[in-house]
Amino acid sequence: MSHEETQDLNELKKVRIDKLNELKAMGIDPFGQRFERSATAEDIHQQYQSYEGQTVQVAGRIMSKRRHGKAGFANLQDFSGEIQLYFRKDDLGEENYEIFKKMDIGDILGIDGRVFTTQKGEISLHVTGMVYLSKSLNPLPEKWHGLKDVELRYRQRYVDLIVNPGVKSVFIKRSQIIKEIRRFMDESGFLEVETPMMHPIPGGAVARPFVTHHNALNMELYLRIAPELYLKRLLVGGLEKVYEINRSFRNEGISTRHNPEFTMLEVYQAYGDFEVMMELTENLISSVLYKVNGTMKIDFENTAVDFTTPWKRQSMLEAIQEYTGLDFNDIRTDEAARKAAEDLKVHTGKDASRGEIINEIFEQFVEDKLIQPTFIYGHPVEISPLAKRNREAPELTDRFELFIMQREIANAFSELNDPLDQKERFMAQAAKRAGGDAEAHMMDEDYLNALEYGMPPAGGLGIGIDRLVMLFTDSPSIRDVIFFPTLRPRE
Repeated sequence: MSHEETQDLNELKKVRIDKLNELKAMGIDPFGQRFERSATAEDIHQQYQSYEGQTVQVAGRIMSKRRHGKAGFANLQDFSGEIQLYFRKDDLGEENYEIFKKMDIGDILGIDGRVFTTQKGEISLHVTGMVYLSKSLNPLPEKWHGLKDVELRYRQRYVDLIVNPGVKSVFIKRSQIIKEIRRFMDESGFLEVETPMMHPIPGGAVARPFVTHHNALNMELYLRIAPELYLKRLLVGGLEKVYEINRSFRNEGISTRHNPEFTMLEVYQAYGDFEVMMELTENLISSVLYKVNGTMKIDFENTAVDFTTPWKRQSMLEAIQEYTGLDFNDIRTDEAARKAAEDLKVHTGKDASRGEIINEIFEQFVEDKLIQPTFIYGHPVEISPLAKRNREAPELTDRFELFIMQREIANAFSELNDPLDQKERFMAQAAKRAGGDAEAHMMDEDYLNALEYGMPPAGGLGIGIDRLVMLFTDSPSIRDVIFFPTLRPRE
């Protein structure tokens, strides 16, 4: 904001503070008390015949105002929408009309008024009484839209919600999506649970954690990167179908698809596997979309996406072969894989394994081709430390990721329940960590101890709720679907 703009805002604010003091001098509390409403703007518009001629009480924010001599109009906005107000000096009296004259756009008022239709056919309230509920000292922006203001919109979401009705609709839909996810999971026999958000050992994903310190216990704790290992402890304990809609935290980059604090659905089902989770994912997402949007098709960034089931299923190696021509069934050694990566100009570490290279090539050559809902399965074991090995190809795992519009939306495994294999994989991850990989898994002895009591074969699933909301609301950035996204501090 320029110096001139700041100066203008300060002047406008000073005028509003002067009006605030004038209201106080009139004996009016500019920051009022409880107000009982009998109707909303939407009620009056939708049920006009039953409200016509009746006196109602509404409350909300003044969004526009215009005076015509001894009369005037204003628009009042509440959560449901807007209603026009008609003020007439002869009806209100001198003092109330003075209040109307001092009223600024952004002020919050309680209104008594009679419902009628103007000569121009607009449903309105003929105001008979009003009370101040909150005086707005900051003027609302007149031109809030536009790229230059996009970061300000995220920083001041409270203003964004006031002046951009479409923003509110996105967050209403977000709540509906989460509600429908809960309904689907509950009706499918899953138990909603809560697990810790502070972990002594971070686990359940390959990610860098946030670190904090507990003074009384004098120990480091980590904000959870995933709830997985605690939810699987519940499977050991005999809870056979569990889910958690959880907030997780990862200390990594910020982009249009990543926020350090994000929301996931995690699901675990004893005696299932990744194919059971695939069917669950397909049914859950398609059901929620139909309930919330009333259709199985969406437009996202001007691209039509069809959620009609069944969705495409393709192995990671098949997808790589389709888009690069490489057949990793014939590339069996780490050295041969590094040579193949070099030929594709894919940069890898000098000690990169075949599995790590497969994943790198997939990310660079395949992910951006996956537009329609597609299950990619058969991930290398090196990048899947918690997934069960595939019986026919032990270097791969029974795991899938769901991709829609080039984005990973879901990740699922046949869960590894062999404590000896799990210990070996933890040790391999610990070696990576010792070599400087801050995202590698730590050794979790208590989780291994739990597995040694016996965990049934199980399927596990994680779905990124923020990304799902982005798809269902045609929102290009994750910041558009999180009320208060993480932003760099202002300088």
